[in-house]
Amino acid sequence: MGERGMGLACGQDPELVRNICRWVREAVKIPFFAKLTPNVTKITDIAKAAHEGHADGVTATNTVSGLMGLKGNGAAWPSIGKEKRTTYGGVSGNAIRPIALRAVTAVANAIPGFPILATGGIDSAEAGLQFLQGGASVLQVCSAIQNQDFTLIDDYITGLKTLLYLKSIDELNDWDGQSPPTIKHQLGKPVPKLADILGKSLPSFGPYKKKKQEVIADHFKKSDLLREENKPEILRPALAPKKPVLALKDIIGKALPMIGTYGQLDNTQQVVALIDEEMCINCGKCYMTCNDSGYQSIKFDPETHLPTVTEDCTGCTLCLSVCPIIDCITMVKRTTPYLPKRGIPIQTGFNPMPAILLETN
Repeated sequence: MGERGMGLACGQDPELVRNICRWVREAVKIPFFAKLTPNVTKITDIAKAAHEGHADGVTATNTVSGLMGLKGNGAAWPSIGKEKRTTYGGVSGNAIRPIALRAVTAVANAIPGFPILATGGIDSAEAGLQFLQGGASVLQVCSAIQNQDFTLIDDYITGLKTLLYLKSIDELNDWDGQSPPTIKHQLGKPVPKLADILGKSLPSFGPYKKKKQEVIADHFKKSDLLREENKPEILRPALAPKKPVLALKDIIGKALPMIGTYGQLDNTQQVVALIDEEMCINCGKCYMTCNDSGYQSIKFDPETHLPTVTEDCTGCTLCLSVCPIIDCITMVKRTTPYLPKRGIPIQTGFNPMPAILLETN
């Protein structure tokens, strides 16, 4: 209701937020949380105003201002009346989770110990865990319930208990996400080290794929699959905790020391992309995204379609984010100094580039 000077407009003015919180504090004895709008330049200023107004905490965040969509005839959805008019409304759900996570962590770092009720895109137990580690004290779920029903709250509680239990098992310290660590595979199938068999890697398309399949089939035909080294790792007895299972209070704000400004990052600790040729399916997505949106640091063999990462890699992780094969691309520590190559070197005394004259009307 920003156009009427109400909720949204009030929430964008620290002075109004501070005063409204003071008035509410004087009027009620029950705890109250000020709900923060993300449609501001600096949400921590609004949170500080609520804190100074003696609010018991803040809710981060409210909906994000947006336009849901336009139909083929140009009419907006939703729209009102025969004129099909619309205005900007509040977007919610998992689409705004990155914005809500930023708000929660920023407020938690700016006002340590100030209770935060997190909301905005909590659609799983893992998503809830992210907000708790980002400094939230309480979780609020709305869109996910509307899309399903209230039974998912039990699912989230069970999921959070499970995630906390898994953190107490030392063997799963490197477990990142909801899926357990998997052995090296390609589309679910075990990957033999073709380089050890042939002395080189082969692509996964056309005649190369046929040759690769023949080599692998011949390898398995000659292999003794019952040999000790070919047997799967025994996971019995089942892994058990060797330390107490964490409580929620133990993980609240755990991520905050690792979140800060760009100036706090150590640019000397660099990583580069490492592509596993055995797992690569030669789709070219890594090359495309690096060439279009990255630093043109991946070469793509026109015949074999095997990508190669060059020394220009900056570790931006674009290639990893688009790769369809899990663990095919990993980020590893850079072992050589990084020398940025950014266009034309700075010159002194004269401009080596000839002037370009443009005709004007």
